[in-house]
Amino acid sequence: MQVDNKVLDDLARVAGGAVGAVAGLKNEVEGHVRQRLERVLSGLDMVRRDEFEAVKEMAARARAQEDEINRLMALQQALLDRVTHLESVVAKAAAEADKPA
Repeated sequence: MQVDNKVLDDLARVAGGAVGAVAGLKNEVEGHVRQRLERVLSGLDMVRRDEFEAVKEMAARARAQEDEINRLMALQQALLDRVTHLESVVAKAAAEADKPA
């Protein structure tokens, strides 16, 4: 019985060492992958998050201004059409007033 316990203890120690080695290897691989990824990302032409958010906000404001400009242009066109119509009504009334009866 004593021999079996010693063998089992040795196996447990070996297994524990293997688990520790695998955990260390995992950490080392993660570190290398992280370094490699940071190196690749630093070589890309990417913007920072705060810069992206600032440009996104500027674009949203520009779209809102464009919508307002389009609304005002439509209103201006409607007013122009109304003035043109009223001028024709006035011209027609003036022509009828100038006709001899």
